[in-house]
Amino acid sequence: MLDILRRIVQEVSTAKDLEEALNIIVERVREALEVDVCTVYQALPDQSELLLKATSGLPKSCVDNVRMKYSEGLVGLVAQRAEPINLENASDHPRFKYVAQTGEEAYKAFLGVPVIYQRKLLGVLVVQDRSKDRFDDEHIALLVTLAAQVAGAISHANATSQILVQPKSHTSIPVDFSVPGISGAPGVAIGTAAVVFQESRLDSVPDRAPTHVEEEIKSFHKAVQKVQDELEEIKVKLGDRLPAEERLIFDAYIMMLDSDTLVDGTIGKIRDGNWAPGALRETIKENVRIFEEMDDPYLRERAADLRDIGERVLVSLQSAQQRRTGYPQRTILVGEEVSATQMAEIPHEALAGVISMKGTGSSHVAILARAMGVPTVMGAADLPVERMEGREVIVDGYRGRIYLQPSDAIREEYMRLYQEEQELSQDLKKLAGEPATTPDGVTVPVYVNSGLIADLAPSLDTGADGIGLYRTEIPFMVRDRFPGEREQTLLYRQVLSAFAPRPVTLRTLDVGGDKPLPYFEFEEDNPFLGWRGIRVTLDHPEIFLTQLRAMMLASEGLNNLHILLPMVSSIREVEDSQKLVEQAYEELVDDGYDLLYPRVGVMIEVPSAVYLSAQLAHRVDFLSVGTNDLIQYLLAVDRNNSRVADLYNMFHPSVLRALNQIYQGARQEGTPVSICGEMAADPEAVILLLGMGYDALSVSVGALPRIKWVIRNIEQARARDLFQQAMDMDEPAQIRSMLQKTLVDAGLGGLVRPGKD
Repeated sequence: MLDILRRIVQEVSTAKDLEEALNIIVERVREALEVDVCTVYQALPDQSELLLKATSGLPKSCVDNVRMKYSEGLVGLVAQRAEPINLENASDHPRFKYVAQTGEEAYKAFLGVPVIYQRKLLGVLVVQDRSKDRFDDEHIALLVTLAAQVAGAISHANATSQILVQPKSHTSIPVDFSVPGISGAPGVAIGTAAVVFQESRLDSVPDRAPTHVEEEIKSFHKAVQKVQDELEEIKVKLGDRLPAEERLIFDAYIMMLDSDTLVDGTIGKIRDGNWAPGALRETIKENVRIFEEMDDPYLRERAADLRDIGERVLVSLQSAQQRRTGYPQRTILVGEEVSATQMAEIPHEALAGVISMKGTGSSHVAILARAMGVPTVMGAADLPVERMEGREVIVDGYRGRIYLQPSDAIREEYMRLYQEEQELSQDLKKLAGEPATTPDGVTVPVYVNSGLIADLAPSLDTGADGIGLYRTEIPFMVRDRFPGEREQTLLYRQVLSAFAPRPVTLRTLDVGGDKPLPYFEFEEDNPFLGWRGIRVTLDHPEIFLTQLRAMMLASEGLNNLHILLPMVSSIREVEDSQKLVEQAYEELVDDGYDLLYPRVGVMIEVPSAVYLSAQLAHRVDFLSVGTNDLIQYLLAVDRNNSRVADLYNMFHPSVLRALNQIYQGARQEGTPVSICGEMAADPEAVILLLGMGYDALSVSVGALPRIKWVIRNIEQARARDLFQQAMDMDEPAQIRSMLQKTLVDAGLGGLVRPGKD
């Protein structure tokens, strides 16, 4: 059964569109189960009706003509219940519906299973047989497992089929075709898609019109020849170590590279209007499918060889071609998994928006996009990236939605909203010199998060009250060795002096998890729960002491240094860290430096620290809550995993209770406490933080004016009442809805939806 499943899933995942995917399913399932009929019904967008989309066994005239409401027929019953239904005499069931053109009355046995993807019903898979016996457990297991396995491929094929056109022609896209995703960074962007991809992965290569057809063909021939030469060279080098029969595999690879199907097929696709990498992708895909459909196990395995050869040629092609340098005037960066590096390659003035198939609103790319003020949609899993190059795209970062080939009406509406957003941004800039003081007289300092020297000038321009979090790990990550004491001192001095006398909080080295060092690697099965943050630096006091000395030396004469300890989970870690801080200070004083002892604080990021907040507050000068990791650990949700993105929610009642407990613990000891995570940059969440009583906020440069605007328009007394109401609510959606209404009523609707208000 597993072999059957594997083959069907592989075929479906390589189908060029939805029609082909569904036809593969019905044909292969009918053959594998030896039944008379296999049919797929697709759930229509309104989720109230099903349409027969593919069949093997029923008349082909039924396709796209037979409909079934959820409230009628056995197929509707499967959809309604969202569970398998297995019957031995289907026509005797009270929900059986006679449809003359299908001829289904001749089939007695009925088994229907729902096809569900991310809690959404995509359709119903049905098998029928003339036998009066029920289907056995093996039939049910195969069909249920298959439905679960192919659901994602069907969802993607459905989206792909709606814009499946040749690179030269964009005319067949439905008007206002949209793809849902996850809000990554708020804002509206209208521009032209530029696809980025991993150069060694065939599947991620986009379609793109060739600049010069003959040059593309020439490059392809050179790449093939280069790979053939490399394989020949490898065969010769291994000649003495491999038996003659094993060396034949290299001859087979070379023959594959010289085959008419690969070479002529790719050249034909280049002449049809695709660049060489895109044409190669399609040719390899077609040939891989042929091998995977073969009955002979040995020949099926050759599909992997063919894919490997294709990727070798791709790498050779990419090394020969010039790296892309030109981007559209208003670039919408699109990719399967967009990276921060790819974002950085595009000139800031040209980057209008970002779309990533993978990731969530809490991914680092989304956090970076928010800091840059670039509208972003993450987790757009159904986006056919390979067909996106050069298309007009609208990015709605508020709702997490993408529009392709928008109609004039949609385009005009979003252009209006975009213009209003630009006006709002200009209005917000006027707040730079104004204090973040509520209408009832409560001033809340708003600091900035930073990690780059380049951020300092923009931070000062926005009127930041200081730096609430400076990520010192970035200089460690961009080098091929640990930076020395002098290097670090010069860097920290620039940061401290730029903001003096305003406070600057330098976080000690926080590596591990998703922030490895290229020269200090550690392999872990679960790095987010592993060796990271303060755990690393306490295990290596020589690294920790060097950094502490550099921080203190940099603060000489400025006296605005605050030191923040990350990933603390116990009192012992704080005490051990404080001993090292004291040691570094005494060494420098003994060396003749005139220094004030720095203020030392703890970052609250893990649940154990929540319950120790009062004890921690008793021992340090300040607390700083890192909500990004804290929420992840509290809710047991990987914030970079789009499958569980909707479970990562800052308004979860447990999160609000934890934040309140931290504040109460700090208040009990009279210790200042601030928020430095993404929650502090959310206009709705700021209302609750203001209501709890948090002393300060630290946000990205791009978010600072918006957060000031909220604080200057919401009384703390009103925020306190809203926080109490939120504590009585059970659902995050209720809490968010209440806060959105508050912002809209206060004339701040432009912070949570497109437009100025």
